[in-house]
Amino acid sequence: MAEADDSDRGVRDRFFMGFAMAEACAARDAGEVPIGAVIVKDGEIVGRGHNQPIGLRDPTAHAETLALREAARRVGNYRLSDTTIYVTLEPCAMCAGALVHARIKRLVFGAEDPKAGGVVSIFTIGSSSSLNHRIEVAGGVLAEEALVLLQSFFRARRNSSDDSQSDREMD
Repeated sequence: MAEADDSDRGVRDRFFMGFAMAEACAARDAGEVPIGAVIVKDGEIVGRGHNQPIGLRDPTAHAETLALREAARRVGNYRLSDTTIYVTLEPCAMCAGALVHARIKRLVFGAEDPKAGGVVSIFTIGSSSSLNHRIEVAGGVLAEEALVLLQSFFRARRNSSDDSQSDREMD
């Protein structure tokens, strides 16, 4: 029976991560780093967000914080117990701390972030026994797709920068 539950969970995780990937594409299309998040409660998306720190001129406007704000409004409580957040990239330390404060039950992320990961790569904020809440963490869901999206975004940005540099050198 546990295997069926694990299989169902895996299917559900990939399904909802698809919505987070759509949010990441919206960020990319707006010229923001392509990271997306959705929060699910009882099988329904109650919050969604994508990176918008440039557009909103807000350094805290990460996908996770925007999804948390929407979910809290919709649920009517800042405590988001019994929810799962799906994020395309491992949350940073700021976002991991916000997930703990919101009492998120479960975090599912795509790719690990070896430079700024706040959950498994650099810090372990979600599982720290020093904090009053711990988050169940599952990583690697649609990780390849998330990584390809990020890499192609930064490659295009570098190429655009190289083209601008070449144009200036020709003047």
